[in-house]
Amino acid sequence: MAKHKQNNDHQVKAKKFLGQHFLEDESIAQDIADALTLNGYKNVLEIGPGMGVLTKYLLKKPITTYVIEIDTESVEYLQNNYLNLASRIIEKDFLKYDLSQTFNQEPFAIIGNFPYNISTQIVFKTLELRDQIPEFSGMFQKEVAKRICSKEGSKVYGILSVLTQAFYDAEYLFTVPPTVFNPPPKVDSGVLRLIRKENYTLPCDEKLFFRVVKQAFQQRRKTMRNSLKTFDLSDNLKANSIFDKRPEQISVAQFLELTSLIENDK
Repeated sequence: MAKHKQNNDHQVKAKKFLGQHFLEDESIAQDIADALTLNGYKNVLEIGPGMGVLTKYLLKKPITTYVIEIDTESVEYLQNNYLNLASRIIEKDFLKYDLSQTFNQEPFAIIGNFPYNISTQIVFKTLELRDQIPEFSGMFQKEVAKRICSKEGSKVYGILSVLTQAFYDAEYLFTVPPTVFNPPPKVDSGVLRLIRKENYTLPCDEKLFFRVVKQAFQQRRKTMRNSLKTFDLSDNLKANSIFDKRPEQISVAQFLELTSLIENDK
């Protein structure tokens, strides 16, 4: 790591409004970087690199690392300390940035210690860009990471679980305690990995699938027969035993099947 040019760039101050908690444990940073399989892409995009604790391990890998950072102080720190990265620092908001400006149609992986306040939005943007993102690995609030990876029958299984797992295989990797961050968050964090399914084309209408899943979980205590009332389904379809279940009892594959049935309901 290059020497600092100035003493005043020694530490970037974590900003609460950006949800920043800087990871200070090198071995955990190494483990997050090692979660990438490097299969099916040559580029990786790190979201919110801060002072580069994870970045330095990505730069050692046989892959081209880009970072996207909204905090100007962090950008300046990275420019001063990671000279070989300078041309690949994108000073933009990930949620608003058009990534084709950087990657065109090339595939890339996503990685990061994600700010808790936008972590689910990062997942939803990844789902939109799934054709270009074969892999995704990173750190969330533990509760959110568990929710993304949970299966039917779990109390935390919900919209995020079903929509993510329709396209990606989700694996919860390990838990990270608050003590390794500055400032420490109030909760544990969890690291997960998403690997895009070999066949991730849905066997039903995608917009309808998203509507069915969201509508079902908005009233998760009700049976599907009640929660999907607004879909104006035929009596014949509503007689199907799947409508006796609550949404948390229905697998991703069954949600896809159900959407196909609704699509073809006459």
